This record gives sequence, C-alpha cells and structure tokens, in this order.
Amino acid sequence: MRAKALPFLMLFLSITHCISHAAELNGPSKQSETISFGTAGGLRQGFPEGFVFGTATSAYQVEGMADKDGRGPSIWDAFVKIPGIVANNATGEVSVDQYHRYKEDVDIMKKLNFDAYRFSISWSRIFPDGAGKVNWNGVAYYNRLIDYMIERGITPYANLYHYDLPLALEKKYNGLLSNQVVKDFADYADFCFKTFGDRVKNWMTFNEPRVVAALGYDNGFFAPGRCSKAFGNCTVGNSATEPYIVAHHLILSHAAAVQRYREKYQEKQKGRIGILLDFVYYEPLTRSKADNLAAQRARDFHVGWFIHPIVYGEYPKTMQNIVGSRLPKFTEEEVKMVKGSMDFVGINHYTTYYMYDPHQSKPKNLGYQQDWNAGFAYKKKGVEIGPRANSYWLYNVPWGMYKAVMYIKERYGNPTMILSENGMDDPGNLTRSKAMQDTTRIGYYKAYLSQLKKAADDGANLVGYFAWSLLDNFEWRLGYTSRFGIVYVDYSNLKRYPKMSANWFKHLLERNKH
Repeated sequence: MRAKALPFLMLFLSITHCISHAAELNGPSKQSETISFGTAGGLRQGFPEGFVFGTATSAYQVEGMADKDGRGPSIWDAFVKIPGIVANNATGEVSVDQYHRYKEDVDIMKKLNFDAYRFSISWSRIFPDGAGKVNWNGVAYYNRLIDYMIERGITPYANLYHYDLPLALEKKYNGLLSNQVVKDFADYADFCFKTFGDRVKNWMTFNEPRVVAALGYDNGFFAPGRCSKAFGNCTVGNSATEPYIVAHHLILSHAAAVQRYREKYQEKQKGRIGILLDFVYYEPLTRSKADNLAAQRARDFHVGWFIHPIVYGEYPKTMQNIVGSRLPKFTEEEVKMVKGSMDFVGINHYTTYYMYDPHQSKPKNLGYQQDWNAGFAYKKKGVEIGPRANSYWLYNVPWGMYKAVMYIKERYGNPTMILSENGMDDPGNLTRSKAMQDTTRIGYYKAYLSQLKKAADDGANLVGYFAWSLLDNFEWRLGYTSRFGIVYVDYSNLKRYPKMSANWFKHLLERNKH
C-alpha cells in the first residue's frame, strides 16, 4: 500500500519552495538557509568544517551468514521463524550477504564520496552464547571489514547492539528483563574495545533502545515478542512493567559499557562513545494547552526516557508522575554511572506526527503506550502532515528535523550530536528501472538536509549525518517488501546498482580538487 499525498511534481515544487523560503518560514538564521544543491561539494560547503557524511546499516539486516561461521542465533533469528511474523516469511539468513561482499560495499561508499560507515557488530557472532567462548571467525570478519574500510579511507562507526540479543541469554535468564545482562553486555563491549579499538574511534552502545523496549515488550511487534494480551498477539509478557524494566537495564548496560571504555581504553585509544536514540518529533495538533501537554508527554516518553537519565541522572518528571511505582529507580551509585555517560548522542529521525489530548479516563489496561495519554494525528484540518512513503509510519515532514534537533539542543545542554539515521522507503516490488529513478527520495533528502543545516546554523552542535540506508536490505517485519537503500539490490543475484539518489550524494559530496 502506498498512499501518495501529492503527485511528484507538486512534491518537488513544495520541496523547492520549502528550501528557498526556509528563512521566511522559520525565522532568522546566522547564515543563508539554502545549500547549493546544484553544485559539486554543495553539502560540504553548507555544513561546518569536518562534518562527516556517511551511510548506515545493521548486522542482521545486511550480513547474512546468520547460522554459519560460528555465529550463534539472536532473538531475531528465533522471532522470524514464527509463521506470519515477517512479510512473505522472509529471514536475514542471507539478506544482502555483506559478510562476503563487504569490499564491494565499501568500494561503493568510496565511489559515492562518503566519509564514514555506521555498521553494527552482531553480539552473537562474537559470543555465540552471549558470554564465555569467543567465535574467532566472527572476530576475523569484523577485523577484515574494519581494515578494508580504513584502507579505502572510510571511517568506521561501530554500534554494539542493533536489536539482536544473543538467544542464549534470552533462554538463560530472560535476556533484557534480567539485571545479569548489564555485566554480560559490558564484558562484550569490553572485548570489542580491546579488539577493535585501535582502529575504531567512534563507538555506540545501543541503537534505538526505546524501540527495543516498546516494540519488544509493550506490543510484541519486535523480538522477543512479549506483551499483555490487550496490546498484541503475545503468549507472555506484561506491558505495564516490562518495557520499563528493559529500558532500565538498557540504560545501565549502556552506562556500564561507557564506564569500561573510559576507565580502560579511552585515554590510550583516543576515541569517543555514545548512544543512538530514535526521535519522532511530536507537534501539538492545536495550540490548546491540553494538546501542548500531550505533545510534551510524547516527547518525554519517547526520547526523554533515555536521554534524560543520561544527561540529568533521572527519568523525566512526567514519567515519574504517571508511571509511579512501575518505573524502576536508579540507586545513588547507578546515578553516578549513568549521568554524563555519553560523549555524543546519535539521533535517528525520519518523521513527525501531530499529538492531541484524547480526554480519556484512566485506561482499563496499563501499558507503556497507554501511559502517554496522547493521541496520534496525521492530518490537520484535512491536510496530511506530509506525503507518505511506503512505510505506514513514515511521512515526509522536513520541518520536524529542525525542531527535533533544536529540542535536543535546548533541553539537553546542546550535546555533540550526530544525525545517525534518516531516509525513506519505496515499495519492495518496484521494477529495477523504476526503483532506480528514486526522485522522491532525492526530494526527501534535499528537504531534510536543508533543515539540518538550518539547525547547525542556529547553533546545534552537529558533527555528522548518516543516510539510512546504504543498501536495500532485510527490513525487520517488512522483510524485503520495503527498500530504504540508495543502492538497489537485486535479490535474485545480490547485484548492487546505485540509484539516482546515490549519484546525487556522489555529486554533492565531491571534494574540491586543489
């Protein structure tokens, strides 16, 4: 299903209008709002010196070799085997086989003039049982990948966890529901710092811990598929408590890994470490106080859930007041470990929604999403918030990028920030020739990057941008029915074909030859 709110011509005109009139719409800025998209090097000229442009992927989505070369299964390997969970019962067993084709993929990044690659390490490829015995074949693969990136001048950005907990830990102690995961994750992180940290200087602990906690434990939409009966098709779980317990352990695992890095490796290796947080921007539907408060609750329960403890040492007050005794508490020792535990924050931003106060009485069933007490709206006075991509949740709303980044700047002390994911998808069943002409994606990137530049001009401490994704790949529950890549992958033979959007980036990222 693809609901296209505007024909492409109107979309293009509206984007061009949005870019050229950004200053009028959003108030004064220190520099010109537009990036010279028509000229080579235009993106580099528009952003601060040293700003990094890269692409991003994750291990389970691109590597393949899921049950080979010593890798142990993750919770996703088990989850995808449940009939009907993934579109067309697809799996990540082969995916796009980056395990064998990494050189070709790094060469593509180089040809497209990108500076960096944000990849994830599969925990169960290193420790098949989550802890203990090391799979040296897995270690050798990441060494090959990192070495080749460095040889080709691509900076590695390594993320330690992208949804893929070792299944052994899920079976052993219920995985993220147990405090034992904190030590096991810190040990795994420690091993990676020791093994790869001589070459990797940019580390991330978790990708989208909110998605892990909410989709895995509130509605059961993601692995391990736990929730209360009222909120999803789950056989086990408690949506009122488990998302908060899991989030608490994710925050403590992150902080424990950061502590290990800072105490044992950072001084010698001279790297930095952070966390990647997803942030849908929430705009009040009306100017009413009730809708403003609903939008604020949504922001607190979404991005505040994780960044607030890391910056301020506690959960947002809204969450404390609403969730009450169901919300775990940090001990004094834990506060010391958690507070300040990031050198930078990655923000994954794709879309924006309107929020309103639903004026509802206390819900019958308690759950994380219920606790927001906020309604989602995608239209205002009959007008959609933006054209929709292939994914039902993804609307093209460029101004939300600016607001999301400035929100982090103003609320959380203007941390060093990487825009660590941004992109849109087309349907998976497009013919190759049609998928290659991805002009809508170019329009999306143009408009969002203009708003990102505006945020940088207005003082946001932005140091990098990563497009999602380098390649079409396994898109979780959507399997291969969704294509986010700037490079088309023919799934019959795994050949790669850079799309128009890839060549658009290539041209705009060309360095001026002296």
